[in-house]
Amino acid sequence: TRCGMACRECAEFLSDYLHGDLAVETRLVFERHLSLCPNCVTYLEQFRATVVAGQAAFGDDAEADVPEALIQAILASRRV
Repeated sequence: TRCGMACRECAEFLSDYLHGDLAVETRLVFERHLSLCPNCVTYLEQFRATVVAGQAAFGDDAEADVPEALIQAILASRRV
């Protein structure tokens, strides 16, 4: 792609981006992709809303209760 990141890659960085955990170079490429891809902006906003809803329902530790194996399985299924 013109920005150096595909939509699938963008999806893999959503959580780290929202938590401010992306390396500067990766964040810049991520944000460049967002500037060119309205679909990923929509996906980011939906992801953010889901996180907020989860925190409201389960408290701030909602993500901590998700097993790492489940997270990796979900990410792996996106790559297929």
